[in-house]
Amino acid sequence: MIALIQRVNEAAVRVDGAVVGAIGHGLLALVAVERGDDAARIERMADRLLAYRVFEDDRGRMNRALRDTGGGLLLVSQFTLAADTRSGLRPSFSGAAPPDEAEAGFNALVAACRARHPRVETGRFRAHMQVSLVNDGPVTFWLQT
Repeated sequence: MIALIQRVNEAAVRVDGAVVGAIGHGLLALVAVERGDDAARIERMADRLLAYRVFEDDRGRMNRALRDTGGGLLLVSQFTLAADTRSGLRPSFSGAAPPDEAEAGFNALVAACRARHPRVETGRFRAHMQVSLVNDGPVTFWLQT
């Protein structure tokens, strides 16, 4: 499982012009489910998303996690993160989980995060989404389990 996380002041996802998920200060996580991602990897990603220290403490150091700040988490499925781009001019998506498996894995991640954190929003799986954000920093990290 892959998550590209960005610390944001705000972020929103629109489908057909309507907002389907939005947060204020927190994390936007673009998420790809890879072939073979099991429950242990999904649980590990949920733990990392909520515990990864990317927010500043009183001394200006990145020592606080999302669970410490109470900020929002916006999860957006993005299978293209699983692309193999090492050669050629067209990405290969052979590492991405098939759509049904990916949807189940993404929904399991959403459920795991919601069980641990009160402010979790999502995009819409398999929809054409427009994602807007105000990146804070910018602060962006690649997480993989």
